[in-house]
Amino acid sequence: MFSGSVYVVLADSLLVLHVIFVAFVVLGLLAIYMGPFLNWNWVRNIWFRVCHLIAIGIVVVQSWLGVICPLTTWEMALRDRAGEASYEGSFVQHWLQSILYYSAPEWVFVLSYTLFGGLVLLSWFVVRPR
Repeated sequence: MFSGSVYVVLADSLLVLHVIFVAFVVLGLLAIYMGPFLNWNWVRNIWFRVCHLIAIGIVVVQSWLGVICPLTTWEMALRDRAGEASYEGSFVQHWLQSILYYSAPEWVFVLSYTLFGGLVLLSWFVVRPR
């Protein structure tokens, strides 16, 4: 239906969206804990905090259920349709291994996501939203 290059652009767009999602979760938590010291009132915004909590909640539940993120699945399917090589496992696991040469069993990622989710939940009590 589409040429391979269209699938590559779509797959790359999903990759960028995935990076933005991960950055929102990771940098969002950092901002929440730094916010009170830097007088960033926006880190207490209830909508920001709810979106942040839901985002990491989805990641944690997916990891507990052993479900690969739909963004990863869609990206790999698009790369397959484009005739490009895809990867196995989760998005974070793949890129950590690619960038940092770090490889770990799946349970390490489940535990990491769960602990990170716990820090996000704790932030609701340490830096209360308004």
